[in-house]
Amino acid sequence: MTSNGGDKYLSARLGCGAASVVIMLLASALCGCASLPASGPSRAGVRHAVRAPSENGIRVVDVDENVTRRLLASRKQSLFSEVFGQAGRTAYVLAAGDIIEVSVWEAPPATLFGGATADCRTGIATARVTSFPEQMVGAEGNINIPFAGQIQAAGRSPHQLENAVALRLKDKANQPQVLVRLIRNNTADVTVVGEVNSSLRMPLTARGERLLDALAAAGGVRQPVTKMTLQLSRANQVAAMPLDAIIRDPAQNIVLKPADVITLLYQPFSFTVLGATGRNEEVNFEAQGISLAQALARAGGLQDARADVRGVFLFRFESPQAMAPDGATLAASSDRIPVVYRLNLADPALFFVAQNFPVENRDVLYVANAPAAELQKFLNILTASVYSIINIKGLRP
Repeated sequence: MTSNGGDKYLSARLGCGAASVVIMLLASALCGCASLPASGPSRAGVRHAVRAPSENGIRVVDVDENVTRRLLASRKQSLFSEVFGQAGRTAYVLAAGDIIEVSVWEAPPATLFGGATADCRTGIATARVTSFPEQMVGAEGNINIPFAGQIQAAGRSPHQLENAVALRLKDKANQPQVLVRLIRNNTADVTVVGEVNSSLRMPLTARGERLLDALAAAGGVRQPVTKMTLQLSRANQVAAMPLDAIIRDPAQNIVLKPADVITLLYQPFSFTVLGATGRNEEVNFEAQGISLAQALARAGGLQDARADVRGVFLFRFESPQAMAPDGATLAASSDRIPVVYRLNLADPALFFVAQNFPVENRDVLYVANAPAAELQKFLNILTASVYSIINIKGLRP
């Protein structure tokens, strides 16, 4: 590594023993470059690790437009309007447990439930109303009306029940007119729980309350809207969407149905960034997700003096479906595959791809050091060693 002239210079400057020590340090440092301090593997190290046969089955994938399109398709958000449909307002249907009041009017002069009243000015008899005591729809779904007996109420709207009672009284009362009034709704409600200011059961009305109506009734959320996920459970269907996506798209603010369960989930997703970036830390992001370009920006970007623009890596446990080519299925021994996505930012076109490439919760973003940065480390160590020996030599008497 050193010429004869250089050896003579070192021998003259340091003495034969010190020069030998320096030469030995140089040789050992060159042989042990791989042991230099580093924040992680180099670009070549990652490439060698994934090429070598191993039991972990790590795969390396170069990020391009096709890979990004496939990932976005596999992560397509299920919309409430698609999962649950756009049901319009429906008439209120009575159920066991509801409390109602039934009133009957009869035309004079004949009355079944009481005498008619006369107008004092004209002397003409007028219809009289009879209101029965409030009653609860029984477990069998029936109510009891005098002279009409047991009548099925559950499964009928108040208007349908009015017609059913009038039909039963048709041959017993004189032109009966019936009014059914809902006193207390005990069955047609929705439940709101989770990260809300006040969990509650909200009764539904004929108005047709929607998701955000229920959220407002619960006092709103306790965490930032951008980090909240709204989950809706209806019968055997469960779907979830970022809350801010529902706010921005009115079509997802669907009409509620009885027994719906709304759960507000606080999900502060995060990724970890390591290597030659502005800072190394865990970075939180919103429930609707961020792109790889945004992730790099939130990590402080690449360090000019250290980063290898060809060595940007994203480590993730990926689903086999996302790894399969379009229209194909991929056999896998587990439901998650270790994958290293490699991004070459020396190609300007990949900056556009990075704007769409999705980052997921618990991803690890790593930027390798450039080879020149490793060389600089070696030279710094060597220079420090040489000057230390020179200083020690100069202190000798």
